[in-house]
Amino acid sequence: MVPTPRAQALREEAAAVVRSLGALLSPGTGVDPAGLRSTFTLQAADLIGVALAPGLLHLAQQEAPGVSFRFRAEELEDGTALRDGRIDLEVGAIDHVDPETRVEQLVSLRMVAAVRAGHPLTEGPLTAARLAAAQHVAVSRRGRFTGPLDAALAEQDLHRQVSVVLPSHLAAMTLAARSDIVCLVPAAAPGAVPSPLTDDATALGLHLLDIPWHCRP
Repeated sequence: MVPTPRAQALREEAAAVVRSLGALLSPGTGVDPAGLRSTFTLQAADLIGVALAPGLLHLAQQEAPGVSFRFRAEELEDGTALRDGRIDLEVGAIDHVDPETRVEQLVSLRMVAAVRAGHPLTEGPLTAARLAAAQHVAVSRRGRFTGPLDAALAEQDLHRQVSVVLPSHLAAMTLAARSDIVCLVPAAAPGAVPSPLTDDATALGLHLLDIPWHCRP
């Protein structure tokens, strides 16, 4: 195959178009945060948002005063919100990564049981059978009654009773502080930076009990 005279005539013009497109689509030399005038949308659980907001606002005031933040709850989880541009950043347990999504691990979490002071589970060792026999509150914006703990219990032929489902950890922990309900809270691994959820649980007077087997949030 050989180029036609028309192809020969368009060679230089086509090359110039390709070069222009390359320059248009290539990353810029850099972004000056002070010059940004934009709103960034982040998706995170309620108490994660509360923990992140003060630091983000302080940083923005110092380096990017024209930037504002919109926090959205996890109603878009397990979807294509990042790919569709409806959110800019998702903080949570990410298990639905699209090919173009970049993921960075911030912290590894484990589940602990949060109960009120004097709860029966605070007396004696916490076993899987005792935990399953207690009444539980589940945290789910989609109204789900089951989660990772149920899968872990099922491996031991146990089943827990979820008496109520609430849409936020704050509401669930408040209920646990006022009743015999057990609330699961994500906690950081020993020696890591404490989870904001466990800080709030302690502030509510809740006792945190280690679950004696592996259970991811």
